[in-house]
Amino acid sequence: MSAYLLTNHLLNLVAPALFVALGLALATRLMGQFFRSKRPPAQSLYAQVAIIFVVNVLTLVVGLVVFGNDGKMLTYAALVLGAALCQTLLLGNVRT
Repeated sequence: MSAYLLTNHLLNLVAPALFVALGLALATRLMGQFFRSKRPPAQSLYAQVAIIFVVNVLTLVVGLVVFGNDGKMLTYAALVLGAALCQTLLLGNVRT
């Protein structure tokens, strides 16, 4: 496998992680403005995207190791649930 193909495969593996992280962070900001949230976000937009991206990539790698190939729907479901849980923890909406 050439370096070009390896790079292409790696970018295609992490692309869903990036788009879910970016979409979730932007949607959170938009909904916070729409509902006029008085609490500022706990992290900057870049920090939220970076943290959620790392969690998403780890989820995709675990799915790749467990199932033997990428692109399984269960892995993508875990990606969305992991991103939502991470965003909830970042915003501090968990009450104990």
